[in-house]
Amino acid sequence: MPLAIFALTIAAYAIGTTEFVIVGLLPTVATDLNISLPLAGLIVSVYALGVTFGAPVLTALTGRIERKPLLLGLMALFVVGNGLAALSSGYEFLLVARVLAAFAHGVFFSVGATIAADLVPENRRASAIAMMFMGLTVAIVTGVPLGTYIGQVFGWRATFWAVSMLGVIAFLAIATLLPNTLKKAAPARLVDQVRVLGSGRLLIVFAMTTFGYGGTFVAFTFLAPILQQVTGFSAYSVSLILVLYGIAIAAGNIGGGRIANHNPVRALVGLFLAQAIVLLVFSFTAVSPVLTLVTLAALGFLSFANVPGLQLYVVQLAKEHRPGAVDVASALNIAAFNLGIAIGAWLGGLVVESPLGLVATPWVGAILVAVALLLTIWSGALDRRAASPALNIA
Repeated sequence: MPLAIFALTIAAYAIGTTEFVIVGLLPTVATDLNISLPLAGLIVSVYALGVTFGAPVLTALTGRIERKPLLLGLMALFVVGNGLAALSSGYEFLLVARVLAAFAHGVFFSVGATIAADLVPENRRASAIAMMFMGLTVAIVTGVPLGTYIGQVFGWRATFWAVSMLGVIAFLAIATLLPNTLKKAAPARLVDQVRVLGSGRLLIVFAMTTFGYGGTFVAFTFLAPILQQVTGFSAYSVSLILVLYGIAIAAGNIGGGRIANHNPVRALVGLFLAQAIVLLVFSFTAVSPVLTLVTLAALGFLSFANVPGLQLYVVQLAKEHRPGAVDVASALNIAAFNLGIAIGAWLGGLVVESPLGLVATPWVGAILVAVALLLTIWSGALDRRAASPALNIA
């Protein structure tokens, strides 16, 4: 792999860390800013919404800018956003800082995947993109637990300073290693995105993504307070448990890809069913430290195992229903993932604030995943109907 790919991987690592590290720091931030856990949970939602709505618009608006200067600008914005988060004296200022970082996140992955593919021969493009996204996976396994530990020992602002420094390293790596003559793709127009959203079949898959991925975040957003207040783990144990969860996520990402290779719909039905069951079980096992660890290992595997199947299914349907906008459909599905995070974190906050409390977040998340399961079964039925000439004639 060219060294330029590793520059993109470093940037992906920094971005992945800042997106998910707030989950481990939620109780610390809530205490320091004197806000409730549901309000702290909105920090997750606001970031995800920034990615959801900022990425399509900003990608379209920046389409004519040369690739390397654009990436450097995005990483500069990322550094500024995280630096402002570290300097935040109040809740509202922190929200604004998170939105700035989220804007950099969305456009970076839209543009970065294309650049990674162009840096290698055609037969190695998938591997190059996978190498870039490996930064996200490694961030979940190492960056999030380490960032959580730093925040618990030195304060949550220290975590954002550390992430900001990662952004500086990524900026320097891109400036040094990325070639100046990068091929610029045709600008992604907003009208193309609107046309994709006009396809009912694709909208079903976007909804599957939103509910299936978002169901996990109803509980995952408040995982640290669940582990401390319900299960009884110490604050310092949370970072170690997040390592276990991250390893399970990495395994799920790989395993989910293999499971979904031949028949993504069948794989998604099985994965969503298992995910809903495990979330429901977690509501009962959360009071036991040993059973919690076992349940979280299973939940970590299932939470991200559906990602490859959902992306593959969107691409398959886009080739059939919107053949001229496959890349746009894929990008909008990434937006659907982040919309799911935003909805899940927001809904989790409502549950925590209600009489149901923290322990109810897993089974409420299971309901969202069950909706994704029903949508998947429906979409599969539509596929079979379209493939059957006899049914079409009838």
